[in-house]
Amino acid sequence: MKTRHLVIAFTIMAIAVVEYAALSRVNMSQLLRSVATGESGPVVGGSTPGPTPTPPYDVTHLLDPEKKFLGVAVDADADDPHVAKVEQFAKKVGKTPNLVPIYESFDDAFAAAEARQIYQYGALPVVRWEPFKPKLADIAAGKQDEYVTTFATAVRKLNLPIVLTFAHEMNGNWYPWGRQRNKPADFVAAWRHIHTIFAQVGATNVIWAWTPNVINPMPSVKLKPYYPGDEYVHWIGIDGYYTHKGKKTFDTLFEPTMRQIRGFTKKAFLLVETAAEPGGTRPDQIEDLFEGVADNPDVLGFIWFNINGSGLWNIDRDNASLRAFRAEAKNTAFGFRIE
Repeated sequence: MKTRHLVIAFTIMAIAVVEYAALSRVNMSQLLRSVATGESGPVVGGSTPGPTPTPPYDVTHLLDPEKKFLGVAVDADADDPHVAKVEQFAKKVGKTPNLVPIYESFDDAFAAAEARQIYQYGALPVVRWEPFKPKLADIAAGKQDEYVTTFATAVRKLNLPIVLTFAHEMNGNWYPWGRQRNKPADFVAAWRHIHTIFAQVGATNVIWAWTPNVINPMPSVKLKPYYPGDEYVHWIGIDGYYTHKGKKTFDTLFEPTMRQIRGFTKKAFLLVETAAEPGGTRPDQIEDLFEGVADNPDVLGFIWFNINGSGLWNIDRDNASLRAFRAEAKNTAFGFRIE
């Protein structure tokens, strides 16, 4: 008897629903579902809820990959974009790079199209965000919040993984955001403030890479005061070059900096910028770089700066260096497709 009464009651309720829907143009399927399941009231006027937002890209699997990153920085522009030049380099060295930097001034719009092309190529975009104009203290004080929020929102909208380095080489004195115009506390406050804004807009598809210069040129400048804290950083980036000043090896170039950093964090290292000056030693230094990274489990990989700037770092016409790079890149420890 109880079952029959329930059936009759539900039938009467369904009839009432149909009559109500006919009068008020309620979405029938949603209304009946709400009656059956006890969900919240019907949507009037035939409207339906909007699509569920796509969850942010999860970068977790990229933070400690099984293989080493092998990247290249190229001199790209609108007429000769990143992917085209990276492909040219890949053909010469026999391996597809999977890290590609994009250099952006702090007043640039986020280069979403370039980042998407790099990702579709199979590489991870590395955005090197350079605050040439604003003071770090002003960024920390919120004077650039509108711009930062717009940039962060564009990163979230792209919803693909990027690495972000803000104000790299802050321990040097050659950039306007360096130590000659800013205090370490200003850098830390600016970094944390930017990180907070990214979190607020849901841009968690970012790998944060804190990136000082190697300490060799300024050994008295301590790095710990510049460190934002482990909760604000995924990777420790390092910029350092094999120059003609003194004998350079992986150990003499990078190890002093790594030892100092190990005094305050255990985060993994990535050599975000490195290269060697032309000359008879460059092929050997390329071999030393590959072997140093391959042998160190704390180093995730490196990006070769294949652009002529402060030095003639480009190896495209240096056949001996290209042969050395090609031979070392065959190591199966290096290279994998970003997905």
